Amino acid sequence: MTIGLSTYLIYLALSVALTIWVARTLHKNGRDFLIDVFHGNDALADSVNHLLVVGFYLINFGYISLALKLGYAIETAEQSVEALSVKIGMVLLVLGGMHLFNLFVFSRMRRRSTAQHQPPPVGPDAFTPVQQEAA
Repeated sequence: MTIGLSTYLIYLALSVALTIWVARTLHKNGRDFLIDVFHGNDALADSVNHLLVVGFYLINFGYISLALKLGYAIETAEQSVEALSVKIGMVLLVLGGMHLFNLFVFSRMRRRSTAQHQPPPVGPDAFTPVQQEAA
């Protein structure tokens, strides 16, 4: 096995493992948040959580596949480590971006959900008649 092939295999293994770890973390911790957003509707929260994780996997595995090509030959161990650091660093940035996007979506859902179930900020205290000007 060449050093180039080893680099590709290490990249794939690390990228897939990191993606699975982040997705499982999001799935596990996102469930409680979604149950709160959906006011205790466990089935809906689990369904949305699952769909978000599937989308997360599709986007990240797609990126990992597209970023597989290096564009140059790896001939030394030093080049292999450098290539791996760039590739894994990019995967980590994409995973972090996807995590922030998920948090943004969750917070928007929660804000919208809580705003619909709150009383108006100031209750009416009296009726103000409308006066029309004489023409």
